[in-house]
Amino acid sequence: MTALVALTLLALIALLGAQYLDHQRAVWIAKPLASTGFVAVAVERGGLGQIANGDVYAMGMMAGLVLSWWGDVLLIPKNRPSLFRAGLFAFLLGHVAYALAFASKGLDTGAAGASALVLGIIGIAVLRWLRPAVPDPLLLPVRAYVIVISAMLLCAVGAVVYGGDSRILLGAGLFYVSDLAVARDRFIAPGFANAAWGLPLYYGGQLVLALTLG
Repeated sequence: MTALVALTLLALIALLGAQYLDHQRAVWIAKPLASTGFVAVAVERGGLGQIANGDVYAMGMMAGLVLSWWGDVLLIPKNRPSLFRAGLFAFLLGHVAYALAFASKGLDTGAAGASALVLGIIGIAVLRWLRPAVPDPLLLPVRAYVIVISAMLLCAVGAVVYGGDSRILLGAGLFYVSDLAVARDRFIAPGFANAAWGLPLYYGGQLVLALTLG
């Protein structure tokens, strides 16, 4: 497991270097490798065996990680709206899978309700921030994505307060915040600065979630 985590982190460093240098071929190598790392960690933690035993949490986690892998790959090409929408849809389904996994642990309804209020306010603020820059064909997918990722984080809060592994909330929270960097890069102010803080949060969050298996 330590080797797989190290592989992911080394690939992440390579990815950051490739993006800084705007070397697209290197990005095509480093990004899938980094994403394969967090999927491999989940497999090494026994995710597939747990699925075979009917573990709903493992099913949701493995589905979320694999869908995230596809989302990462689909978002590599630049200026390809159709692929961006496909990548957004893959991540949306991944967040649904994560939410179902978290909910399978049980949810504290009070914490989930309070989270819904707070995340609803944040989501509205984010959509208002993005609205002037989001093309009309992407407006509905972006709105749906914000709703689903908020629901995912809501379920993480509810599951942890109910008694679940605290790493669930840490991983989900890192993923949630990292998506702000993606949104800023795609719609507001493209540039390496977004990747510099967004990618470490994203891969850190995925690794933390993968480690909740086993």
